[in-house]
Amino acid sequence: MKYFTTLAFTLALTAVSTFAADDEKDFKPLFNGKDTTGWHLRKPDGHNSWTIDGGVLKNTVNKGEHGVDLVGDAKFWNFTVRYEYQVPDGSNSGFYLRGRHEIQVLGDFASGKASKTGNGAIYNFKEPSEFASKPAGEWQTVEATIVDNKITVILNGKKIHDAVECDKATGAQLDNEVKAPGAFFLQGDHGTVWFRNIRVKELAK
Repeated sequence: MKYFTTLAFTLALTAVSTFAADDEKDFKPLFNGKDTTGWHLRKPDGHNSWTIDGGVLKNTVNKGEHGVDLVGDAKFWNFTVRYEYQVPDGSNSGFYLRGRHEIQVLGDFASGKASKTGNGAIYNFKEPSEFASKPAGEWQTVEATIVDNKITVILNGKKIHDAVECDKATGAQLDNEVKAPGAFFLQGDHGTVWFRNIRVKELAK
């Protein structure tokens, strides 16, 4: 476990190189790698399953338990967000754009096929154009851009959504105000997931 933690921390320090082909200029961190400054629990009285270890934001949900979602304090309209996650086989989470549009996180490598509820899907709305999941234990990279109601997603270097129009919330949303800025949130009530290197660049309206 000590080796794994050290490895995770080392990878976290070098992960920005994943996007070396693009300039990281104007990207601002949403997670500082030390604590949850800038974030709050969706349900303050819920079971807080989030911890930080070696620059990694970990949500650990044991069998029979329910965690709680983690919501960003700031709201955004047009932006590109980049983040990395690691998810065990069968575990379920999600990364919400504006708190309404879920980019699914699912340990589904064994399935070998894309679906509307599979990894990288705009949840229950649009399946990825191709299957791009990595096995459990490997870090997966995402770049998601939303401009007005159009969502583009690159998962593990593959463009799986290209300016997909999504004018409705996709479930478990913070609200239904789809024409207003909204907060990011990380789904924490379903299963174990790790996040790191979450950063955003705001785009012109």
